[in-house]
Formats: sequence, structure tokens, C-alpha cells
Amino acid sequence: MRRVRGGELLRPATLAVVILIGMVVVALLVMRMGWNARARRTIQFVPSLPEVPTELGRSLLGPVAVVYVSTTRSGDWLERITAHGLGARSRAEVEVFDRGIRVLRTGAPDLFVPTSALRDVTVAPGIAGKVVGGDGIVVVTWLATPDDPRGVDTGLRPRHAADRERLVDAIAPLIRLTPGATAPAQEENS
Repeated sequence: MRRVRGGELLRPATLAVVILIGMVVVALLVMRMGWNARARRTIQFVPSLPEVPTELGRSLLGPVAVVYVSTTRSGDWLERITAHGLGARSRAEVEVFDRGIRVLRTGAPDLFVPTSALRDVTVAPGIAGKVVGGDGIVVVTWLATPDDPRGVDTGLRPRHAADRERLVDAIAPLIRLTPGATAPAQEENS
């Protein structure tokens, strides 16, 4: 046993708990520093979130209850983008309009993807933060900046399985309207 102030003894179990708590605090601080560093690195891919226009046009679908999983570099489902809160998983509702896709997130910044930025929509077994197997995640590929032709992927997990197909079917026609985009159906035939 060790002596501390006032002649009291510090038991080995108490000392172990104090050390363990200190290690947990240090680990959390290091994790937070890593998250912030990733946000600084990934801001180049999404310099700012697109503004929501005052007029969204005709409603094509929604609201659909989803879990916003994450946004990653397109084609690299493990390279999570954390800038602007895009790395934070959250409950959300998705609405599809003529002018784009609006993702209303709980506890995190909302996201709007304009029709002109859309490049693809598909389903996948997972994305950074969630792997469900099968085709459980709707992945929307879009350009956050014209300087990055690779773009980003945003993963949405609909709460109801039937909403996956409805969401893809509502977004796909918007991609065909986007100048320079390749419609998903055309890619299959290439």
C-alpha cells in the first residue's frame, strides 16, 4: 500500500481504477484529435455543404425514414469524410425533389444534394460505419465540388426494406437529367 496526503493509504485496487480512468480519458482525447485531423484533411473533398434552394420543385418522394450512415470518397467505402459533420451517423428523413435530395438529420447538419451534382445511385452491402450485407444501403454518388470528378458517396439505410427500391427509383431519373452524368442503366450495358 502507498502513502498519500495526510498519512492515508491508497489501496492497489483504487490506484488501478485511477490509472484506468486516466488511460480512458487519454484514449478519448487522442480519438477526438484524430477525428478533428480527419475533418481538416477531408474538407478538400467537401469544402462546403450545398445551399438548399428556396424552391425545391415538385416532390418526387418522401419523407422516407432512414439512418444517414456516412459520406465517403466515391469508390472507397472506408474513406469516411468527417468535414461538416458528414461523418456522424444519425437518424434522418430523405425527401427527393426535382431540384435535388434533402436529408434532414437529427443531431447533425442537414444535407442537400442538388440534381446537377448527382452522378449515380445504387445499393450496396455497406459503407463506412455500417455493413449490413445484401443490398441494405442506398448509396448516392455526387460531386461536392467541380474540381473533384471522383465525387463522394453518401450512404442511407432506409428503415423499411421496401423504401430502398422506392428511393433508388425516385433518384435515378434525376441522374439522367444531369449534364455529363451516365445513367445507371447505361453503365450496365457498357
